[in-house]
Amino acid sequence: MNAPNSQVTLQPILAALPLIKKWVSFASVSRDSNLPIIEWTRELLEAQGIECHLSYDDSHQKANLWATLPAHDGESKIGGLVLSGHTDVVPVDGQPWVTDPFDAQIVDDKLYGRGVTDMKSYGATALMMVPELLQRKLKRPLHLAFSYDEEVGCIGVHRLIADMQARGFKPAGCIVGEPTNPASMGEVIKIGRRGSLNATITMPGIMGHVAYPHRAQNPIPPLLAALTELSTHTLDTGTDRFEPSNLQITSIDVGNPATNVIPAQATSRLNIRFNTQHNGADLCRWIAETVARHSPAAIVATSISGEAFLTDGPLGARMAAIIERTIGRRPRLDTGGGTSDARFIARYAPVAEFGLVGATMHQADESVPVADLAALTDIYAAILQDFLP
Repeated sequence: MNAPNSQVTLQPILAALPLIKKWVSFASVSRDSNLPIIEWTRELLEAQGIECHLSYDDSHQKANLWATLPAHDGESKIGGLVLSGHTDVVPVDGQPWVTDPFDAQIVDDKLYGRGVTDMKSYGATALMMVPELLQRKLKRPLHLAFSYDEEVGCIGVHRLIADMQARGFKPAGCIVGEPTNPASMGEVIKIGRRGSLNATITMPGIMGHVAYPHRAQNPIPPLLAALTELSTHTLDTGTDRFEPSNLQITSIDVGNPATNVIPAQATSRLNIRFNTQHNGADLCRWIAETVARHSPAAIVATSISGEAFLTDGPLGARMAAIIERTIGRRPRLDTGGGTSDARFIARYAPVAEFGLVGATMHQADESVPVADLAALTDIYAAILQDFLP
């Protein structure tokens, strides 16, 4: 694998650093309001003549922001590119930070602060590019999308997408700036994600004394039998783009403090991460049918976190070529990892994800090398030059 291109310079990041530090200064933890960062960003963009739309949650304490730089012919709704990111961050409670997590500081050539990798540096970098983009005659519109509550289930993006669809926006593609690289810049572009579902199985029984089992009904054996059938079933063997789907039992509990009592019920939780050979509804039905064979009285509750998706068009390959030209390393196209806003944006437009190195995200002393920030700005400048000439 090639090393990053030595031509990457620190000059562009000097313009982005004040914006990164400003965004980090907003303690927009998911449990709290994100309106301060959204309102500040809207004022910044509207002062440059950019039209912004806000979509609020039911409490009116959180909001998404959508801003559009129109094409030179005035077109603002059809085609073009979306740069999408989330404004919320995970908590810092109980973490032993050496710096103030909401006062981003450079120490030994690294920028420290909550959200510098996930993913405020990306959002601030997009904002940094706006003045230069306004000087161009863009052939296609550019949209900036900033959501709330990604870290707690990608809640805001649903309202954001619904609002944009209602307003008639139909972008040609979207790039989400999640930290995709495991160890160094330019390793990975994500072009898909596995689906995820959770299930809770409640197996009823009849409580009784262990010395008189004929007077009771033990729920544990049928639960274990159902779990064995579920966990030993081969869902698939994977695809060219995806690992095999897998089912993991995450909890078994009877809540029984006594050693001589057959419990009244037993419960278990499980999770399935599944590829594009499945959909959530079919898997939920399979779980319910399997459990019912062992106990028709069992109760199965399921929830689908998101369906699997794959962006199979040219977006990822085009980005990979641009990144290779910019920093001398060609990313592989990958579908691993958990849930992000991209999973839901994929229903709206072709989507790919690329951002910083994620090694320190969600940790105390979350940090990013300043050189990586410089590479990020160079990469996105090149992407926008290619997509929006």
